[in-house]
Amino acid sequence: MKAFNYNGQRNVSGERIRQERTRQRCTQSDLAARVQVSGVTMERDCISRIENGLRMVQDFELRAIAEALGVTTDWLLEAEEK
Repeated sequence: MKAFNYNGQRNVSGERIRQERTRQRCTQSDLAARVQVSGVTMERDCISRIENGLRMVQDFELRAIAEALGVTTDWLLEAEEK
């Protein structure tokens, strides 16, 4: 699979994931554990790489992350407010 970049990033949701995770005072390890409870295997380093825009996010992973954070996938995909 060829990895594509969008504005130098491999995903558009990483910053929103970091924003909500830190707002909840949740560590990357805690988020990874929450995601794993839903049956999606994800480690702390995956969360880090997603947040830094270095890793693509599969649709099922985005859904699991959204559920773990209590937000919608639409919110995670929205552009950052200026």
